[in-house]
Amino acid sequence: MASSNKPSSAYSSSKPKYFLLCLLFVSLPILLLVLSLKPKLNSSNRIEITDWFDLVRKEINGRKMKVGLVNFERSISSSKYFRVLQETEIVTVNCNRVDEKLTWNDIYPEWIDENKKWISPTCPEVPMPRLEDYRDLDVVFARIPCNENYGKGERGIRDVFSLQVNLVVGNLVVESGWVKPDVDRTVYVVFVGSCGPMVEIFRCDDLLMHQGEYWVYKPELRRLKQKMLMPVGSCQLAPNYAETGREVWRKFMSKTTLREHNYTTFSQRLAYATVLHSSEAYVCGAIALAHSIRQSKSTIDLLLLADDSITNKSIRGLRAAGWKISRIERILSPFAKKGTYNEWNYSKLNIWKLTDYDKVIFIDADFLVLKNIDQFFYYPQLSASPNDNTLFNSGLMVIEPSKCMFDELMEKRFSVKSYNGGDQGFLNEIFIWWHRLPSKLNFLKIFESNDKNIHHEIPEDVYTIHYLGVKPWFCYKDYDCNWDKFHTEFASDSAYKRWWKVYEAMPKKLQSYCGLTKKMDSSIRKWIRGVARNACLSDGNCKKIEVKDPRQKHILYE
Repeated sequence: MASSNKPSSAYSSSKPKYFLLCLLFVSLPILLLVLSLKPKLNSSNRIEITDWFDLVRKEINGRKMKVGLVNFERSISSSKYFRVLQETEIVTVNCNRVDEKLTWNDIYPEWIDENKKWISPTCPEVPMPRLEDYRDLDVVFARIPCNENYGKGERGIRDVFSLQVNLVVGNLVVESGWVKPDVDRTVYVVFVGSCGPMVEIFRCDDLLMHQGEYWVYKPELRRLKQKMLMPVGSCQLAPNYAETGREVWRKFMSKTTLREHNYTTFSQRLAYATVLHSSEAYVCGAIALAHSIRQSKSTIDLLLLADDSITNKSIRGLRAAGWKISRIERILSPFAKKGTYNEWNYSKLNIWKLTDYDKVIFIDADFLVLKNIDQFFYYPQLSASPNDNTLFNSGLMVIEPSKCMFDELMEKRFSVKSYNGGDQGFLNEIFIWWHRLPSKLNFLKIFESNDKNIHHEIPEDVYTIHYLGVKPWFCYKDYDCNWDKFHTEFASDSAYKRWWKVYEAMPKKLQSYCGLTKKMDSSIRKWIRGVARNACLSDGNCKKIEVKDPRQKHILYE
């Protein structure tokens, strides 16, 4: 009898069972994985043993930890965020909330008396807890308030209450961690909230974990202490309120202290830096800047970042001036219009990649340094001089290089809108809590139309001059082109002469990098001397001034 090709009824009936078993075998690991990724909530929506808790407990070797809660209502049980264990002690940090009427403008007043001729305004009060009551915390756990505009193309956290919470946490860490001048305790910080902590206070380099709305930090105590010693906002100059901090920082930076206490992370790795990109127009300015820094008796390293628009010939001149050169890729400014002056000035952000150094003072290439400014390396990131209202000028900044900070800037550059399309507008949205340096450290060469100083004299005690407007090397030595270039607010005979004084002290070989090109000479003749309006200099008209600048006899045709 021929055999049948049909399967037996027993085999047929068992096929679905095998299929279901296989399906269960495959799906079970996936189900377990999904469950492991879900928030660990119980029926009362309580976060129990989270990954951050396990991480910190492991860091402190499983011993009993004391956790201080910041920005939690007393009526809210800590069990909403913890399963209270025998090895955990929870305390609520008591602190009055900052006055709701206090605004960011109050913390960053547009004008203060830097010369102390009048009584300086009082810094607004931002309440702190009685720190001496919380000297033995192992963990500071804080809930971060969040502005409703956060994540909508703006940072949206210029909020005084948010600043207060961050400062309270920072001060608690320092109080619990600073046992003796040469002995530190490790204090961990955990933030919860959709906005996250302020990058100006809590460095990404100290971040141990970021998961969902949780950030876990192991702060470097000395850096954090220095920031906590600074004034709140820029209602006062940093030196007035941070003398103690400056003295502490100087002690830490001393080689003797470093050797005795093995503070290896605070070795003196300092540098001045500038950036050249897109054209060679500022090569001369950078050479003069280097020469002026060396004239101020500074021996600190000079770093220049240059893209491929800077030729090898110019690189040789820059090196001869004292700059150490690093090549960079330029960075597009996402909110700048194509072809404008600031289209590529996000290239300045490359300074955060200089991680061979602890501190960098960035200076634009249209500066001159007139007095030694090495002392300002004592101040933390980000320190700068005011520009307008609550904003700082990014032409001179004290920064702390960091790869993760650079990565964060790169990530945010497309979502955080710059108010002016350039790096200054962008950085003012990232570093909203900045430390005020004297205006004389970044003296902006600009004068109001109603300024009684009709000659636009530069004060003798300024540290630097920031040459806004037409740059000195773009004009003849004989007069400041700004007087009749429709930019008289930028004109100053005294500032102009100071730049050329530095030029005259430069070796002839370096002076050659400040030559006039055919295009520059043509522009001067057409738009400066040819369209001279009223007075060129304060005592005469450009047309009447005999041009003696020897550079016009050696016009560069390149």
